[in-house]
Amino acid sequence: MTFSVVGRHGDALGVAVASKFLAVGSAVPAAEAGVGAVATQSYANLAYRPDGLAMLRDGRSAPETLDALTSADGERDSRQAGIVDASGRSATFTGTGCHDWAGGRSGEDYAVQGNILTGPEVVDAMERTWLAATGDLADRLLATLAAGDGAGGDRRGRQSAALLVVRAGSGYGGQGDVEVDLRSDEHPAPVGELRRMLDLHRLYFGKPDPATLLDLEGELAEEVGRRLSALGFPTLADWAGVENYEERMVDGKIDPLVLTKLREAGR
Repeated sequence: MTFSVVGRHGDALGVAVASKFLAVGSAVPAAEAGVGAVATQSYANLAYRPDGLAMLRDGRSAPETLDALTSADGERDSRQAGIVDASGRSATFTGTGCHDWAGGRSGEDYAVQGNILTGPEVVDAMERTWLAATGDLADRLLATLAAGDGAGGDRRGRQSAALLVVRAGSGYGGQGDVEVDLRSDEHPAPVGELRRMLDLHRLYFGKPDPATLLDLEGELAEEVGRRLSALGFPTLADWAGVENYEERMVDGKIDPLVLTKLREAGR
């Protein structure tokens, strides 16, 4: 009872999903850097996630993996799934027992699928948007999901959405591979809420553009010092750590975005 997109862009892999279902992100998506990404839905068989990733890790392609998963599943007619592997090969499956409208599309680097949709226009819009999308994988996945939502989405309504992106070494502080892991578990407009959360994610965890960094010297250094003192912090790093901007800290310089937030804090 869900629509999703599984995709790859460069060395990033991920899934975006929305549904009239509580906390859909807890059930549908799975991804592993350098391996692949899986979405399992429509009376989801949660074993498709670890089993599918294990098969991909062992060298099976996305089509081979999906065929193996569904062939071994006695309830395959009620399942729907999409897989993309680390080479961009893809596959989607819709069982004959999935509730109408149900279906999917796949091509190099993507698989889109959904069930209990308003009609085929949902996956058609998702496919068109994926093929035309720009930006990093999170942007592409979210744009594709929003296109499905805008075309009608789940015909029962809206409740939750999730976005998962993995890439080697892209985790917080360079630790781990989870680049984005956001869930809107219960919201009247969950896809839009994901967009807001992704913007916040980039604010807190994004890296500053080296070309825009300002030297902390002269009048600017004096201003920053005054503002920090007024807020009760001895150093910029101390304030940034409390406000969760530590990923934007660069010795001897300041990110203009952080400077803006510091000025706003002192108003």
